[in-house]
Amino acid sequence: MTFFTTELALFFEEYLILIIGYAVLIMSSYLVLAHLSTRELRDYLKKNSFVDYDVLLTSEFAPSLSLIAPAYNEGFTIEENVKSLLSLNYNNYQVIVVNDGSKDNSMEILIKKYDLLLTELDIHPKIETKKVRGIYASRNAAFKKLIVVDKENGGKADALNVGLNIAQNQYVVCIDVDCILDKDALLKLAKPFLESYGKRIIATGGVVRIANQCVIKNGRLVEVNIPDKMLPRIQVLEYLRAFLLGRMAWSRLDGLLLISGAFGAFDKEIALLAGGYNTKTVGEDMELVVRMRRYMLENKIPYGVSYIPDPLCWTEAPEDFKIFKKQRSRWMRGTIETLSLHKKMFLNPKYKLLGMISVPYWTLFEFLAPGIEFIGLVITLVFIIMGLLNWHFFILLVLFVYFFAVMFSVIALYSEEYSYHKYPKQTDFFKLLIAAFIEPIYFHPLTVYAALIGYKEKIMGTKGWGEMTRKGFTKK
Repeated sequence: MTFFTTELALFFEEYLILIIGYAVLIMSSYLVLAHLSTRELRDYLKKNSFVDYDVLLTSEFAPSLSLIAPAYNEGFTIEENVKSLLSLNYNNYQVIVVNDGSKDNSMEILIKKYDLLLTELDIHPKIETKKVRGIYASRNAAFKKLIVVDKENGGKADALNVGLNIAQNQYVVCIDVDCILDKDALLKLAKPFLESYGKRIIATGGVVRIANQCVIKNGRLVEVNIPDKMLPRIQVLEYLRAFLLGRMAWSRLDGLLLISGAFGAFDKEIALLAGGYNTKTVGEDMELVVRMRRYMLENKIPYGVSYIPDPLCWTEAPEDFKIFKKQRSRWMRGTIETLSLHKKMFLNPKYKLLGMISVPYWTLFEFLAPGIEFIGLVITLVFIIMGLLNWHFFILLVLFVYFFAVMFSVIALYSEEYSYHKYPKQTDFFKLLIAAFIEPIYFHPLTVYAALIGYKEKIMGTKGWGEMTRKGFTKK
């Protein structure tokens, strides 16, 4: 019995060393990323403080853009969203709305509100997709930029591939149709394509923000508010951390693996050469970026992937746990699928920083972290039951992790206040600050649980997105 207890004590010590080592590693990486992000943000703000985007608006060299917006059962918001896409400050662009076999009245709303008629458009598809039932254009000259495609349901990736086949311009901007764009979003997103020197910019993305409780008028964001409910409010914090303290750093390192599917621009030629969107994964946005980068590296073509910190896109976040769980479990499945499809890159020097740092980081701290945390919790509970836990040390460790999480959120808040200050009310700042203290004990366990569901769904072979119910934006 004594031997058994001694063995358990030794195992517990080794377990503590592993857990502390992993925690120190992940926290250190967060601090390094935060440092790099703040430097990149400062440099970007300094560099772009005197940019006159009106010059780009009237320039003959402005890149031609095709916006692709897949829509599935978006009848509640689609009129407002398409109106937003058609009213952007940019000259040379078209809007392609792809109705992916919606079961609601999305198509009827589009036909009626935008005076659509079936048209004959000469297309030469390079990617195989589900059947296109019809292509529509408006009789109203005010909507001459709009093309609506009605197709059989095939999922978001398939709808985006239809858009790639139809797009007539050099660059495609893929956007979730439920998003509201800043009026200068395309001007800012197109700028990196003009600034490349000696290399080809194949993709660029910007900051996505939470629009819940914000006021929308005629497709434009007219008032920014903090969500009333705690779940979307904490997601505001989460998005600030991810975009301002994460992707800015990876962009500086040139190791960015993900451009949000909610809003990102791609070089159409390279996207097609890489094979378009993968219809067999639910993480099609991340997988395409990785595959495009892999294509450029394997063909030894100088390239870059850009990221800008401007808050360009506003999207609706889940307000109840049922929808949130579906979203986050799907994100985990997408991460697993992408890392699995490109496992050849893991610690492979052929893929440079991507193979040696980016892919290992995502594997250790995005894919494996929820599982490691769950296993750690189970082992801790076992030791509590057996009376082997050092409570003094355990409480200190928990407090350290808690206050580190709060501190990291406060850094993200400070970065937002220092840069774009989109939440001008003092009450909004304090609401987010309170959310930062609540998040580790409320929101984080939910994300871990949803990620574990994602593990289970992947093992069980679950496919598809699942229903994502929209509540729509507040209208003035």
